[in-house]
Amino acid sequence: MKSFDDREKAYEKKFVQDAELEFKASARRNKLLGRWAAEKMGLTGDEVEKYAKSVVVADLEEPGDEDVFRKIRGDFDEAEIDQSDHQIRRTMEELMEKAIVQIENERD
Repeated sequence: MKSFDDREKAYEKKFVQDAELEFKASARRNKLLGRWAAEKMGLTGDEVEKYAKSVVVADLEEPGDEDVFRKIRGDFDEAEIDQSDHQIRRTMEELMEKAIVQIENERD
């Protein structure tokens, strides 16, 4: 019975760690995405970090990534930046992978 309890605790711990990694990686990805989008829109200096933070905050509107995508898409449309939906989503995926690697490297 102890073995079962130990295994259950290990799964719970792994679940918590995975959820924490996902949360941190999403926030990191959104900040990186915000910097990428800011560069595309020609923002500089403090405007870049301010915009990146606004992308992180946009992710709090609803579960999933659609709120972040809509923000970037809307801001690109308003600024007349020519980026396809596919390119935005692909960049989101690439930056998520980058964010995960960065966070995992920080753990070591």
